[in-house]
Amino acid sequence: MFVGLLVAAVLGGFGSFVPGAVEPFGWQVALAREPAHGYGEAGRVGPTVARAQLPGEAVDTLNLIASGGPYPYAKDGVVFGNFERLLPARPRGYYHEYTVPTPRARNRGARRIVCGGPPRRTDNCFYSDDHYNSFKRIVE
Repeated sequence: MFVGLLVAAVLGGFGSFVPGAVEPFGWQVALAREPAHGYGEAGRVGPTVARAQLPGEAVDTLNLIASGGPYPYAKDGVVFGNFERLLPARPRGYYHEYTVPTPRARNRGARRIVCGGPPRRTDNCFYSDDHYNSFKRIVE
């Protein structure tokens, strides 16, 4: 009981202590559950990147998406599963991925654009330069 009072006093003051309800370092648990990327299930807007700040190859890819192709890679336009759960939750098939060519890369590289919604729609796209480890919403 004394340890619980001590923890309550240090973390939040005696006024917030309810015997038996103290979760020591509960604030750390809450922070650990919060997604670091800024989107999460609620689809909050995370980091953004202006179209003008994208590499030229990414702008070219956005133009290809808007025109409906043709795409240089066979996997361009396939359904993106959002298995990393970094983008707002949507039904399967909502997101599609496209390769952003990387100069001097011998394969597709790590850069991608993922767009949500109907084909040719580019107002709901995200850029990843680290193969889906993080995303930035593309804004005009």
